[in-house]
Amino acid sequence: MNLSKMNKELPTGSTLSHYRIVSKIGAGGMGEVYLAQDTKLDRKVALKILPAELAANRDRMERFVREAKSAAALNHPNIAHIYEIGESDNVNFIAMEFIDGVTLREKIHQERTELRKLLRYLQHAAEGLAKAHAAGIVHRDLKPDNIMITRDGHAKILDFGLAKLIEQMPMSGVDSSEVATAVMPQHSSPGAIMGTVGYMSPEQAQGKTNEIDQRSDIFSFGCILFEAATGKKPFEGDSVIKSLHMVVYEPAPPLADFNPSAPSELQRIVRRCLAKDPDERYQSIKEVAIELKDLRRELEGAGVDTTTAPPPSRSTANAEATRSESVAPTNSSPSSLVQTRPSSAEYVVTQAKNHKLATAIIGVLLVGVISTVGYFAFVSRESSSQQINSIAVLPFENHSGSADTDFLSDGLTDSLIYRLSQLPNLKVSPTTSVMRYKGKDTNVAQIAKELKVDAVMSGRLVQRGDDLSISVQLTDSRTEKLIWAEQYDRKLADLLATQREIATTISQKLQLKLSGQETGLAKKYTNDNESYQLYLKGRFNWNKRTSDGLQAAVQYYDQAIEKDPGFALAYAGLAETYVIFGAYGSLRPAESMPRAKAAALRAIELDGSLAEPHAALGAYYGAYAWNYETAQREMRKATDLNPNYATAWHWTGNFLPIVGKNDEAIAAGKRAEELDPLSAIISADTGWDLILARRYDDAIEQAKKALSIDPNFFYAHYIMGVAYDLKGMHAEALASLRKAAELYPDPITKGILATALARAGQRAEAQKLLDELTAMSRSRYVQGYYLATAQLALGDKDGAIASLDRDVNERGIYMQWLAVNPEFEGLRSDPRFPALLKKMESMKLD
Repeated sequence: MNLSKMNKELPTGSTLSHYRIVSKIGAGGMGEVYLAQDTKLDRKVALKILPAELAANRDRMERFVREAKSAAALNHPNIAHIYEIGESDNVNFIAMEFIDGVTLREKIHQERTELRKLLRYLQHAAEGLAKAHAAGIVHRDLKPDNIMITRDGHAKILDFGLAKLIEQMPMSGVDSSEVATAVMPQHSSPGAIMGTVGYMSPEQAQGKTNEIDQRSDIFSFGCILFEAATGKKPFEGDSVIKSLHMVVYEPAPPLADFNPSAPSELQRIVRRCLAKDPDERYQSIKEVAIELKDLRRELEGAGVDTTTAPPPSRSTANAEATRSESVAPTNSSPSSLVQTRPSSAEYVVTQAKNHKLATAIIGVLLVGVISTVGYFAFVSRESSSQQINSIAVLPFENHSGSADTDFLSDGLTDSLIYRLSQLPNLKVSPTTSVMRYKGKDTNVAQIAKELKVDAVMSGRLVQRGDDLSISVQLTDSRTEKLIWAEQYDRKLADLLATQREIATTISQKLQLKLSGQETGLAKKYTNDNESYQLYLKGRFNWNKRTSDGLQAAVQYYDQAIEKDPGFALAYAGLAETYVIFGAYGSLRPAESMPRAKAAALRAIELDGSLAEPHAALGAYYGAYAWNYETAQREMRKATDLNPNYATAWHWTGNFLPIVGKNDEAIAAGKRAEELDPLSAIISADTGWDLILARRYDDAIEQAKKALSIDPNFFYAHYIMGVAYDLKGMHAEALASLRKAAELYPDPITKGILATALARAGQRAEAQKLLDELTAMSRSRYVQGYYLATAQLALGDKDGAIASLDRDVNERGIYMQWLAVNPEFEGLRSDPRFPALLKKMESMKLD
């Protein structure tokens, strides 16, 4: 009896080799499957009969046998064991373990099994898959139909190596995304598209057979995870072509779109599995198994609702039923090894005879359709969304278990903010605004409202040795819909390239058209990753805005420059640090300011497109060189290069009152506030601009605004106290200034508190504070300004002039405002005061 030619069924009770046929349990293009009794070992087996047209190619059969032998050598409880590959009476067959159970597809769609149990099945399947991958065996056609669940609740993977058998066989024209295309010939490049539509990887969908490895299985596994959580496939179009286009070009929708109760950690795992680039997926399915195990523990501990998504709509269910009925096997049984639907290969080969013309058309046109029509469909869909004009990058969560790596998470945040700020049409919340959310679990919509942005980006970072894992998601705050999410698994040495990649991807997702002026997104500021990490540490410490932090920032910037002398951003950071040293008493201006200028000029020499060094130069020329024309030019250059650079507008606002442009100064301060609405220093310093304009009531309101951002910001209390004091409201002034001194016991707060105490008639306490400051000035740098205001309030004009003269000689930072500062109204009639101003003019530097 030659069944390979007769295509007849094996009758019940007949024998093939030493297997007695019990019943037929399935049929399809890959052949028929029978429940049989192994008469030698007295056990039930599933006997799969291979079609004659597949077995006829001896070369392919020999290769298949070699691979099947490797699969047969696998010994794992979650892999269906292959017992024998044989031939009898010209019939080729495979005898394998008979599994008494149902497919994972039935568990998901018919039995509506809870997610917690489905994750257990999939964890076990991942462990079995890891065993196969370790042996160098890739499944290639992983899907819910190829995972059986026994009556005891154990998962077993079927059909290792069978997908390989049918590679490059003819393919049928099919019009359902449920079935796959086992094989689609490509005429533009070697290889074939093979797998199951809805579960195949992008490299499979594009026929890149040489690139298919274990990571392709990981992508398919991610599709199954998605389906287990939602009851839907992640890439399900209304045709094969649309589905393949989605696999190659479109991101999977968030799990929450279909199942709001799906754990966020599962979303992260699925997203990483479904990365388009194999290098960005998990590199080992064992990692997935471990993470699923951890997730299951969390779900059990938290008592999370793990029900699956609602059942499909009636139309969807009917479509599923129709597809099942069209190829339903005879004598099907829930205890059969083979699923009630055939594999992709079986369906395609079966239908090939009836759809030869469609096969030819799809084979020739598929690649072009995916790469052109599919692309424009994607663009059209994306373009219909609402334009995003502003974004906040929230501080990345550091999940490394050590605060010592905060520089990485905070540095990545700062770097992304910097890069995205290079886009002139995008408003980006500066670092000073977003850092207040560090470590806080705040609603995205609330954050967006406070920062006045359209989108919010958040993420987390994990460092383990040299390995770095970065997860990022971008949310439209107006709809609270996820725009984009991605997982990046890199080496620490790749951090620089990764943040460039993230910034570029975000710009694309926000539909921002890159131009020649917007090269900052993908620009390589340094090729030395170690130098870049040192730069991040410098930024991290600079943002602390403390004397110790500034000192540390300088050290890190210097080390970064030593590693890469051409690193312009490191020089810019050095300039920005040195230029504010004087305000924090870290160094005398004569020591810090020339260094700021040198660093800024070197940064500009290396990269003339940077705004930061021009802003630092503007501060240098205004606060130290007293060359106000040059200061204005540099500040304007900074805001022209980067109109979204809040610090440049902030420092411009501080500088313009010196040249009598109070309205422009306040406008610049307000612009800085718009760009950085949650920066307490910017808000408070606009209060200083208002004091210089003699608008004390407005300055008090501005200080209150700054305190609403940070109630414990000493400088906001300082500004409020000065404004109250100049209004003659002594009680209010003392209350504010005592609070400032309590929060920041430094010469700046002690000097102005002594001034307010003297004006309030509390001379003894004022003199005591003044004596403390005088003694302090003998051992460390104390600006003469702090002494002079108190001396003047106590009636010591000689002492005040002497302190101011010393400050002029040392180019103290507050001397830039000497001519316009209302604190010194009582000295203006003294001839020594205009002499000081004339001295300053003679000391102007180029």
